[in-house]
Amino acid sequence: MSPVQTNRYLLAVFALIVVFIPQAAPAEQPLSDKAKKTIVYQMYADYKKEFPEVKDISPREAMALLSKNNVVFVDTREQAERAVSKLPQSITQADFLKNPRQFKDKKVIGYCTISYRSGLFARELASRGVTLYNLQGGVLAWVLEGGKVYDEQGETKRIHVYSEKWNYAPNGYEAVMFGFWDRIF
Repeated sequence: MSPVQTNRYLLAVFALIVVFIPQAAPAEQPLSDKAKKTIVYQMYADYKKEFPEVKDISPREAMALLSKNNVVFVDTREQAERAVSKLPQSITQADFLKNPRQFKDKKVIGYCTISYRSGLFARELASRGVTLYNLQGGVLAWVLEGGKVYDEQGETKRIHVYSEKWNYAPNGYEAVMFGFWDRIF
């Protein structure tokens, strides 16, 4: 083989290597809060199909009611999740069930991480004639819309998100994952 043929052969081999060897994927850019918000609301819309009869309320509407002290939030999450963060003026599901009528003068809004569990709870209550609005997108949408969350020390920038599947905490927040779902996903 002549030197020209050898060079052409080596060039062809090199071209094949470049074309067929997988290249490293470019580093993924973190999602913007706007993109996260879109995903959270879409996830909620998909979950909502299981409880279409439940009345929803947007985080913005709930914040307006909170500013007028005309709301009580019912947190349907487990204690470990509530210890990470919770909405202001929230009570547990168990505390609400002790005497739902005591809140008749306030708008009662259920929530959880993305408001799936609270939607199921609201559906159950509706079958008993009790209205519980469901917070669209849950804690995730709340903080993505600018709402504040609290722990025992005060305002916090931590929220429990279960696993990577629901890891849409706003930029600047710490996503906390533990428990059953974290082991599965």
